[in-house]
Amino acid sequence: MTVTTTRAVAENRVVEIGGDPLTVDAVVAVARHGAQVHLTGRALAGMAASRAVVEDLADDARPHYGVSTGFGALARRHIPSDKRAQLQLGLVRSHAAGSGPEVEREVVRALQLLRLATLATSRTGARPVVAETYAAMLNAGITPVVHEYGSLGCSGDLAPLAHVALAALGEGPVRVTASGGAVGDLVDAADALAAAGIAPLELREKEGLALINGTDGMLGMLCLALDDLHRLLATADVAAASSVEALLGSDAPFAEDLVGMRPHPGQAASAANLRVLLAGSPVVASHRTFDADGRPECTRVQDAYSLRCAPQVHGAARDTVEHAASVAGRELASAIDNPVVTVDGRVESNGNFHGAPVAYVLDFLAIAVADVASMSERRTDRFLDVARNEGLPAFLADDPGVDSGLMIAQYTAAGIVSELKRLAAPASVDSIPSSAMQEDHVSMGWAGARKLRRAVDGLGRVLAVELMTAARALDLRCTPATGLSPAAGTGAVHALLRAAVPGPGPDRFLAPEIDAVTRLVADGEVVAAASAAVGPLR
Repeated sequence: MTVTTTRAVAENRVVEIGGDPLTVDAVVAVARHGAQVHLTGRALAGMAASRAVVEDLADDARPHYGVSTGFGALARRHIPSDKRAQLQLGLVRSHAAGSGPEVEREVVRALQLLRLATLATSRTGARPVVAETYAAMLNAGITPVVHEYGSLGCSGDLAPLAHVALAALGEGPVRVTASGGAVGDLVDAADALAAAGIAPLELREKEGLALINGTDGMLGMLCLALDDLHRLLATADVAAASSVEALLGSDAPFAEDLVGMRPHPGQAASAANLRVLLAGSPVVASHRTFDADGRPECTRVQDAYSLRCAPQVHGAARDTVEHAASVAGRELASAIDNPVVTVDGRVESNGNFHGAPVAYVLDFLAIAVADVASMSERRTDRFLDVARNEGLPAFLADDPGVDSGLMIAQYTAAGIVSELKRLAAPASVDSIPSSAMQEDHVSMGWAGARKLRRAVDGLGRVLAVELMTAARALDLRCTPATGLSPAAGTGAVHALLRAAVPGPGPDRFLAPEIDAVTRLVADGEVVAAASAAVGPLR
């Protein structure tokens, strides 16, 4: 996959909600970049048709879950028609029971969008006005406050989705995005809706249930993580190439025929990136020799694994991301609610709300993230040790002993990697029964998504430290005395960093420099700089 930035395109995009599956790019465009949404007439007509099925059941003497019964362990209680509006309102209010810090705006917008998309499939039995209200809230920049804790990842992300539904009813706190994208202060949902000209919802049979039964929170965070990881894994290749070059490593193990003997697609893509990034490097050429037939060879064919095996580790992570993307694609094509209105007009209970498929890949990704970061930190550490850094000063310090150089920057990376290893412990193997043992096995997918977000942030910071370290090493390697210069790809990234942070010198305040390079990584600037020099990275 070619890595590109999507912000400029997404800001002016309108995402059609018509019952067809959304893409990861569409979710990111709305959630992260503020793209608008538009409900199609086809979606609204389909919702009206399925709503008629639900209303036909409202007077049925037989119990229908969520229409004329209670919920969860209370599903055997028949609810008379004059209390059904109260039932739906009470469901949303009682399930809006989150606690802890606010969840990020992009996460809330993602779960708003994904619940809207499920409503538009016509399988929930909700009225068109419910979907129209959610679309209007997204377009008005009204973001309900959702909390860190409250979802077990089964029966949907209940509490997070209930907080969004509560705001659509005109209750609870929200934040409104002002012009220019600034997130405003907390305001009452009723005031925010009134200011935007949106009438608060009044729920009818089944609609409260339709608004809270889904994997939308964990799926939204998976989509956002996939967007981040496509960029970060390309950045990892850039960092590895910079380190291979500055540590006088060999590019020979990245040869296409060697890599092709183990035909994993991610490995091939990563090795291809390393080849193009290192192509024509005078630094790499400086330690090549030639055999009797004039073919180039390198005495450093047995580099440390963190250099030689970068395509194997980065590639395995890429393949894990692709697997997760395939799961996300199937989930985006799903209509998740309980009960659902089937195509032939039945209303049936089911278990599709269980988050296991998403929860597993969230955990898989956290493992891959931890390993890529661990390898990056090992490359950073090699630069600082005179026994392994091929003639560079200790800790890349200006005056070792007087100066500490990048010694503690490596500590920062090591501390993050240690945290990432803890975050790699799977959440999906846990289950805490709930609802009087009716919901006796849960996925913990929301928890898996929350820890993955923290892990992805940590990976970006670890890569930033490696890029800083490799850039300083290249400064020390490529001097007028040596006459050396980096390759076009690594050189472009070095120039980008030097425009943001200064080069070698006496010790100075490092935290702002780490933050500056971290922003370049997170914003895709590192990949963009490399791609501008050598062509799109895979």
